[in-house]
Amino acid sequence: MTIDVMLPYYGDVAMMKAAVDSVLNQEDKDFVLTIVDDGYPDADLPAYFQQLVDSDERVRYFRNETNLGANGNYKKCLSLVQHDVVVVMGADDIMLPNYVGTVRKAFQNPDIKIVQPGVEVIDEDGNVYLPLGDKVKAGLRRLAVGGSSEAVIAGEPIAESLITGDWLYFPSVAWRSDAILKHDFREQYNVVQDIALAMDIIMDGGKMLVTDTICFQYRRHRESDSSVRALDGRRFAEERAFFDECARDFAALGWTKAARAARLHLTSRLNAVTLTPKVVSKRMWPGLGKLVMHAVRP
Repeated sequence: MTIDVMLPYYGDVAMMKAAVDSVLNQEDKDFVLTIVDDGYPDADLPAYFQQLVDSDERVRYFRNETNLGANGNYKKCLSLVQHDVVVVMGADDIMLPNYVGTVRKAFQNPDIKIVQPGVEVIDEDGNVYLPLGDKVKAGLRRLAVGGSSEAVIAGEPIAESLITGDWLYFPSVAWRSDAILKHDFREQYNVVQDIALAMDIIMDGGKMLVTDTICFQYRRHRESDSSVRALDGRRFAEERAFFDECARDFAALGWTKAARAARLHLTSRLNAVTLTPKVVSKRMWPGLGKLVMHAVRP
């Protein structure tokens, strides 16, 4: 079972090269690395990418003629999937050497559509750390799996857990290709497209395997695109639309607990509260109003 590693790229060159190296240094060599360059303006990159392709037959490289943006490039990556399992990796994240082997073992169960392996969070300098938000994610994950080191979860319980607080680390998640291609990323979302995709697969009966085996490092940037969108309110507007959509979908399935959690979206509202001091310090008054409205929305 060859695993497709899709690497949509636009951003820091050094971090991208570290990400590429981490894939090529996998202990399990049965993978194909596909890099999709969204037109990053660096004159030296084409030669670097060509050298990768020439030196390793497992590497493919594509460059978009026009910039598609994050969600558009994710969708472009899916159009290039060739094998039964795929991961859409972040171009600044790190695969530990056991990642491909861990994922391959998890997908030995043919019923599994999504695999969330163990993840470490690293900062801009590659240091492992655990911010408050990630501590909350870890707690929600433990509750979802009942404290087990490995568990298969499905249906309303996992939908309720993830809509209460999204504890997935999208760049580390591996997907059964038939499931991800069936549902694809929703075009209207630019921040929550990952959890929306997971929800579509879960509502379609897909099962998720969660394992504590740490095999991936997720890089947390203080000024990431999602952080900026949070401060000016755009992230929460998108989240609110998504929660409303999920509440309707869950209700149609008879998932009353999950629908209630979607309407409440407690951790999202608490997150808006925690960001208000930073918004005030930056004098982002329109963003402050949007955060407050999101936090107190009935």
